[in-house]
Amino acid sequence: MEQWHEARQYHHGEDGSLVCSLCNHRCTIREGKHGICGVRENREGTLYAMTYGKVSSEAVDPIEKKPLYHFLPGTLSYSLGGVGCNFRCEHCQNWQISRAGITDISLREISPEEGVRRAEARKCASISWTYNEPTIWHEYALDMGTLAKQRGLGTVYVTNGYITEEALREIAPVLDAFRVDIKAFTEDFYRKVCGAKLQPVLDSTILARELGMHVEVVNLVIPGLNDTEEETGALIRWIVENLGPETPVHFTRFHPDYRMQDYAATPVATLERIYHQAKDLGLQYPYVGNVFMHTYESTYCPVCGTLLIERQGFSSIPRNLSGGCCTVCGAKIPVVDHV
Repeated sequence: MEQWHEARQYHHGEDGSLVCSLCNHRCTIREGKHGICGVRENREGTLYAMTYGKVSSEAVDPIEKKPLYHFLPGTLSYSLGGVGCNFRCEHCQNWQISRAGITDISLREISPEEGVRRAEARKCASISWTYNEPTIWHEYALDMGTLAKQRGLGTVYVTNGYITEEALREIAPVLDAFRVDIKAFTEDFYRKVCGAKLQPVLDSTILARELGMHVEVVNLVIPGLNDTEEETGALIRWIVENLGPETPVHFTRFHPDYRMQDYAATPVATLERIYHQAKDLGLQYPYVGNVFMHTYESTYCPVCGTLLIERQGFSSIPRNLSGGCCTVCGAKIPVVDHV
């Protein structure tokens, strides 16, 4: 236990229990037990973050892999993942780590200081906490993010958005980008497929934008579950009204995985239909994802239609973009090119 770090974001409940305020499950955790995420445990009246500094996955990724298309495009991001998750998604593509506990797989120790050093040594422009849910790594990301900002590095959460308002406000000063999955636009989907609720995700996404973070949304389109024109239209309208029409939104292709291997992959035609629906409803930067070499991976000027950033897979090539403006019509393009 001496290797564990005391958690932040909790308070004492009744009968020796602790109430975690890190994510919107707000678990009541009794002595010797842990919350839904599996990595925050009550020991003798103290809540410990058991995975602080314990890493399952380490890589240098193109920022486009997150995917982030309007945040430091063309750069590399030092990417770290741990174990555990506060969701129970039936289609999880990283279930080997999200469903794992600290004794299930081999974990290495990387301190916040060492993480920043490695990011700089590998010429990365940012650090991303990703692969599993970063919210449950709160203390580790907070400490590493503080150091990263001192060194001029960008910081990224690739998140399901279930973080509480108080936890998001705490980490906001050291978090630049909030790449959030809005997995569907019905409470029924969230309850049945993810074991969670939709509204807290929407609330945290609005707050992230209000706190000055760069926000990009991913919507994984699953045939028969969240792909109706009515539902995608409701999601698009919500984004335009609450996050702004300039918000980049990635409509990505589902591939069968984990406990949803009996579902078919998303037809490309469905993604193209949603792309055009998004444009018609006023979204300026919709994208099609998980479809190799698709023209709708690239960024186009919403005013004159000029190709601005050409993408092929995870590579990006600026074409008619200079100083944050379209070189053809002069329109201002919301791209973060430095932090």
